[in-house]
Amino acid sequence: MLFKYSGFDTNGVKIKSKIEASSLKEVKIKLKAKGILYTSLKEDSIDFGKVNFKRKRKLNLSILSYLSRDLSIYLSSGITLIGSINLLKQRYKEDKTLFTFFETVKTYLDEGKRFYDALESQKIVKLPEFYKQSIKVSENGGLLESVLMELSIFLKEQDRIKKQVNSAMAYPLFIFAVSILMVGFMLSFIVPKITSIFTQFDQELPTSTKVVIALGDFFLNNYQLLLFFTILSIFIFILLLAKSKGFKYFIDKSILKVPFFSKLSEQSELARFSYMNSILIKSGIPIVQAINLSANILENSVIKKVFVEASLSVVEGKRLSSLLRQNKIYKIDESFIHSIAIGEDTSRLSEILNNLANLYNESNKDKTNMFLSLLEPIFMLIVGSIIGFIVVAMLLPIFSMNLG
Repeated sequence: MLFKYSGFDTNGVKIKSKIEASSLKEVKIKLKAKGILYTSLKEDSIDFGKVNFKRKRKLNLSILSYLSRDLSIYLSSGITLIGSINLLKQRYKEDKTLFTFFETVKTYLDEGKRFYDALESQKIVKLPEFYKQSIKVSENGGLLESVLMELSIFLKEQDRIKKQVNSAMAYPLFIFAVSILMVGFMLSFIVPKITSIFTQFDQELPTSTKVVIALGDFFLNNYQLLLFFTILSIFIFILLLAKSKGFKYFIDKSILKVPFFSKLSEQSELARFSYMNSILIKSGIPIVQAINLSANILENSVIKKVFVEASLSVVEGKRLSSLLRQNKIYKIDESFIHSIAIGEDTSRLSEILNNLANLYNESNKDKTNMFLSLLEPIFMLIVGSIIGFIVVAMLLPIFSMNLG
């Protein structure tokens, strides 16, 4: 639990901060050990009756990358881990969450805990599992500085790719949203006003006009219900994707069957696996642990399952390339398996994996740019066709009346 307190330190300076502990009694012991005389102490949470909301912040990739880089630099300079954490705490004293995070980690380190255990125990920020496991393995091998630097590079690259995709998708998604609103507005408000003209004449309407009128009446009478069910469906989908492993597996498996997107998803996952595996092997982490850690960062649960099961058999001395080729879950790209086999034969697996990561990233970048460049005109064509159909359907009866 997280507690916030105010009081005076050993120098008599008034302080106000937060501290993590399992109970109020433990907090008091920790504050006494630090020489802090507290005047106020209470749990830092929002309590509504019996519902207790804990605040836990998820660090974005760029911040985590900078923290890892700075910590690596401090450690490489000969500063102790506790001293390095203390320096970071002072640097981020304006950020209450990060300050409390470093304060908590430092407290656990002072108690004699390892860095991994301190990160695992703290409840202030949510760290990726692969990040914590990398810290754990590197601590055991005395490679903390180098692994932190490699993790920093990896996280920065992942953040760059994520921002690039988000930036490229922003405009097409904006066009799509505006288009949906425009069509909905026309069917809900414009079409009903025009159809009121047709009711004054006893004339058979064209089929297309009847369809548009029926859609217009449906949208006008049910737009609130439609909006509610749309938002509810999106919420349920996101919730199931986050909470249900079976549902996520089904969605991931479905994506891998869709043309174009299947290749895009597969290459993205293989690039992520290759890069992470490469830096871990290069840092001296055994290949079995490297494969397992790299598999845990994959987002597609189907491909993740392939590598996780392969890592279990690699322990028995089997080759990764053979296991990937023989797996019955999903057929991995043959060129990837062949490259892995060459790396295993030549003992240059780390270098080959790094090259594969760059190759797949470049390939995905080209495919994504091509897809996004086509997406905008496709949206415009679809929306233009729908609006054109509505306009023609509304004009046909008017033309018929004039000709009559």
